[in-house]
Amino acid sequence: MTRADKPAVMDILQTTPQFLPAEVVVAEEVLDCYLDDPSAGYFTLVAESDHAIAGYVCYGETPLTECTWDIYWIAVSPHHQKRGIGGALIADAEKEIARKNGRMVMAETSSKPDYDNTHRFYLSQGYRLVAQISDYYAPGDNIMFFQKLLK
Repeated sequence: MTRADKPAVMDILQTTPQFLPAEVVVAEEVLDCYLDDPSAGYFTLVAESDHAIAGYVCYGETPLTECTWDIYWIAVSPHHQKRGIGGALIADAEKEIARKNGRMVMAETSSKPDYDNTHRFYLSQGYRLVAQISDYYAPGDNIMFFQKLLK
C-alpha cells in the first residue's frame, strides 16, 4: 500500500456497512501508522481490480508473543466482493507471516448477525473459532477469536 492508495481504502471502510464510524477512525489511525512509520509493526497489502483498489488487509505481529500474528483489518469493496479478493489478500498476508517465521494467525471479530459472512469467510480460509467472550463489545455483541496455525 502506498499513500496514494489511502483514499480508496478509506472509501472501502466508509462504505462497508459493518464498520461503525468510530471503527473507521481507528482503521485510519492504523493506516497512518503504517504509512508514516514502516517500523511501527503494521503491514498492509492492497488488491487491485480493473485498475482500482478493491480491498486491503492490515496485519502485524502480536506484541509479547512468540511468532503469533494478528489480522487487524480486512475489507473488500462491496462492488468487488464474492470474487476471491479477500481470500487472495489473506493468503498473501499468511505467506508473508510464514516468511517471517509466524506460526499462528489470529483474527477477532464481532458476533453480530451482520458479521455472519465474515465468520464464514474465516472458516472457508482454514481458520477455526477457538474462543468467544460474551458481551465484549456491547451487551449481546461477543468477540469471536478465529485461529489458523501455519506450522
